[in-house]
Amino acid sequence: MIFGVGTDICDVRRIRATLRRKGERFARRVLGPSEWAVFQARSARLEDRGVAYLATRFSAKEAFSKAIGLGLRSPMTWSRCEVLNLPSGQPFIRLHDELATWFEAQGLVAHVSVTDETDYATSFVVVEPKNRS
Repeated sequence: MIFGVGTDICDVRRIRATLRRKGERFARRVLGPSEWAVFQARSARLEDRGVAYLATRFSAKEAFSKAIGLGLRSPMTWSRCEVLNLPSGQPFIRLHDELATWFEAQGLVAHVSVTDETDYATSFVVVEPKNRS
């Protein structure tokens, strides 16, 4: 049984413009600590890689917030939700603080897929009960 599904498409050009206008403050608001480290490393190599990374994380968090039915209201916040990658490259969601507590109490598990092209980043999230019967 599926608890929720969320999808989001994000214009990378919009993220780039916001990042230029608001700078590091914008990226720090969207990204959690582990994501921030990846963002910095990718941006140092090539600015466009950092922007694409930020756009995919923005999109995935929007999709996750839709899938859990909370939108961006407590306990869901940008920094309590991180979208990271396993060594294989597969993305996964790591939750923190009150959001992790709420999600665990619901008995849920999330699956996420992210992709980006030059102008767009897209994410898809499926949330389901951990113990499917």
